[in-house]
Amino acid sequence: MIAWKDDFLVGIDEIDKQHKKLFSIANEAYELLNNDFCVDKYDKIISIIEELKDYTVFHFTFEEEYMMKIKYKKFFPQKIQHESFIKKINEINLNDIDSNQDKSLLELLDFIINWISNHILIMDKQIGK
Repeated sequence: MIAWKDDFLVGIDEIDKQHKKLFSIANEAYELLNNDFCVDKYDKIISIIEELKDYTVFHFTFEEEYMMKIKYKKFFPQKIQHESFIKKINEINLNDIDSNQDKSLLELLDFIINWISNHILIMDKQIGK
């Protein structure tokens, strides 16, 4: 389980709420990885990836509009990181997932957890200051 901690709060209620949703998606992947009763996880992995794609586009759009509204000076580095995240998710090879589902889930989790830790704690925290 990937636990939400108040350390991840940026101080902007809607953004914090949206970040909690990213934790929820990561937890879906974690629970699927640890589900020994699900033999073929492919469709569920694809569903998680699609949810992650859709939600991050929604979240990044909101966050970027908020930054523009407050004339946030570090907008462009944020936008570049957002685009990098979306590119990485879009480049996931679905054939690789089918051949090694648990490995693919681990890689997805590693990516999401590192993103959450590094991006929220380093980049997004600055927006709330």
